[in-house]
Amino acid sequence: MVEWDHKSKNPGKMHACGHDAHVAMLLGAAKILQEHRDLLKGTAVLFFQPAEEGGGGAKKMIEAGALENIEAIFGIHSSLSLPLGEASSRSGPILGGSGFFEAVISGKGGHAAIPQHSIDPIVAASSVVVSLQHLVSREADPLDSQVVTVGKFQGGDAFNVIPDSVTIAGTFRTFSSESLLQLKQQIKEVITGQAAVQRCNATIKFETKDQIFFPPTVNNDDLHKLFQGVAGDMLGHGGVKDMQPLMGSEDFSFYQEMIPGYFFFLGMKDETLEQPVSPHSPYFRLNEGGLPFGAALHASLAVRYLSESRMTSRVYNEDQHDEL
Repeated sequence: MVEWDHKSKNPGKMHACGHDAHVAMLLGAAKILQEHRDLLKGTAVLFFQPAEEGGGGAKKMIEAGALENIEAIFGIHSSLSLPLGEASSRSGPILGGSGFFEAVISGKGGHAAIPQHSIDPIVAASSVVVSLQHLVSREADPLDSQVVTVGKFQGGDAFNVIPDSVTIAGTFRTFSSESLLQLKQQIKEVITGQAAVQRCNATIKFETKDQIFFPPTVNNDDLHKLFQGVAGDMLGHGGVKDMQPLMGSEDFSFYQEMIPGYFFFLGMKDETLEQPVSPHSPYFRLNEGGLPFGAALHASLAVRYLSESRMTSRVYNEDQHDEL
């Protein structure tokens, strides 16, 4: 729906959420690092990772050995709400962990005029949806942010027929892996319990090939300090914003489970648009003026990290020598 030079050549497809921009920024960083390779005090590895949207490409990268000999990792995501030349992030949890569930609630179909001869799965599924909301309002610690959302409810094709089954599906999110696993168990109990109350059966699945659990994205505190220094030098300290955590999820979190990692957002707001758009909207368009900032931040973070890491290692070795 957007006419511009980089529109997809495939009808009905789009470059959503800025992932092509992420690739472009990393390619730009590669060019910068190559041109200034004399500044590198170690090895910088660039990850061009597939399947971030639901497929868990980061997990597959890890399984393929991509993190071997890697000490730390940085990641950028474009932001359509931040102005050009600004970046935002925070130390600690920045994005939620996420899980998926789908349940088939089975009863006994029949005519709507004689419901006593049926076991209505729509009533059962409706009860499930309402009860799931109580998990957040009545079971969760108010200081432990959680989300349970049912986004799919499918059952029946006719207004006067009670169907045999109803399918519901949704997502649940928290800022800790412990809470995520606890919420998974509670969702299972609510669905099976509420279905049983209505004399229905329920089958539940929590993962599919294209939907896997994502851990929370948690930024390393030392890397946060390094980011503030690098981004502050480049954008000015007024251009580096502290952000509130979001319940969106990122498979970058798989890397952070293995090594220290840091994830941040870079401003690419298109000021020519009258209304802001969602990254997944068919009207998505980002400000390409942000690409040089992303490339430069990638390169500068790598150079600064390697320089400081080598300095720290040298001091540690000297201290060890003195003790000997």
